[in-house]
Amino acid sequence: MLEFAYIIVCSERPGGGIGRRAGLRILWEQSRAGSNPAPGTNKIEKSSKVIFYGAVMVEKIAKFMLENDKVAVWLNVELIEVKKSYAKIAMVVREDMLNAAGICQGGAIFSLADFAFALASNSYGKVALATSANINFANPAFKGERLIAEAKELNRTRRTGLYQIEVRKEENNQLVALFTGQVFIKDKEILP
Repeated sequence: MLEFAYIIVCSERPGGGIGRRAGLRILWEQSRAGSNPAPGTNKIEKSSKVIFYGAVMVEKIAKFMLENDKVAVWLNVELIEVKKSYAKIAMVVREDMLNAAGICQGGAIFSLADFAFALASNSYGKVALATSANINFANPAFKGERLIAEAKELNRTRRTGLYQIEVRKEENNQLVALFTGQVFIKDKEILP
């Protein structure tokens, strides 16, 4: 059962504060859980005891996506850090990812960057689908190297989002690829 006085809302409003929509979401979640505010606590309060909506939800989304994305499973992607509008993931280049020249196939690197892009853009809870993506390869990656893909949101509106993903070698931070992508944001929730 939820306790009304121990709720944090991770507000995305500039300047902080709790948005009306977030407050309504909390009240709706409480009514679903059968919890009522204690007398005299009819306002949303901040506390450091529980994170109710925000980071916990982003973790659930990331876990769901990792378990249900067949390419991410094949790549053996590791989640390093995921939060709203941001994702950092890793993979190790394997033998079956190499091209005829003995370097990591561009498609494997693109797929790693694309999954980081998907995590960051879907982190708000709404389905975000790519409308465009571009990648530039800077340096080759070789078998056994651990690659880190870091996705950052550049801009987000109600219907679109723009993201930049850097793929780097963990051992020396050398840039392997720079990926940019845009999404269309649907009204549908990502979690079933």
